Amino acid sequence: MFKYFIIPVIILLHLTGCAGIPFQKAERVPIGKIEPSEVKEQFALMLPEKFRIINSMVFEYKGEAISFIGYSDVDTLEKTFTVVGLTQFGIKLLELTGNNYKTELRFAIEEFTKRGNFAEAVADDIKKIYFNRLPGAGAEASAKKYEIVFSRNENGATIEHVFAGVGNLLVEKRCTVDNIAVWSVYYYEYRVENGKLYPAGIILENHKYDYRLIIRLKEIMPLTS
Repeated sequence: MFKYFIIPVIILLHLTGCAGIPFQKAERVPIGKIEPSEVKEQFALMLPEKFRIINSMVFEYKGEAISFIGYSDVDTLEKTFTVVGLTQFGIKLLELTGNNYKTELRFAIEEFTKRGNFAEAVADDIKKIYFNRLPGAGAEASAKKYEIVFSRNENGATIEHVFAGVGNLLVEKRCTVDNIAVWSVYYYEYRVENGKLYPAGIILENHKYDYRLIIRLKEIMPLTS
């Protein structure tokens, strides 16, 4: 169960010009002589299977932004997650739980529920961000000078994983249908804790519905039973 802390956060902002990238992009370095399969295997060894993290989360849509602190439990093996969003006063804004197939909205304030399926959109984004960060079986690899791209067809969509930068880490995961971008996830500024990789910055762009979710890692918490 989460323990709620009081952390300053602005709940609702009206923004202009919010399309910038608040993180450092991966350094552009040559891939070198390495097999794509080795890149995938090395990255797999560094991924945490279960983790509990605190993030600041900003949902940008039509010049408006909803900002909150997110407490997330993620199990990438069982593909389950729980997300709790809080205000600066420790007041719960929303609570979501789910797995790869369904989502349960346990609680959401009216500010979220009146925005249609906002809470469900956050849940779907959590899945895109933290689940399936490794290319699926049968993905074809294309090695370029500065990146390796794994591509796989899934139910009429093309899912691509892009590895680049120092250490050949995952920097982007994207989905296209008929060569039209549907969504993209960008990973920035990886840090290592207990031998595992955690991106300090994440941006999800939903091209279909024209919104962004910006996540900044605040703390990695120990998992307790």
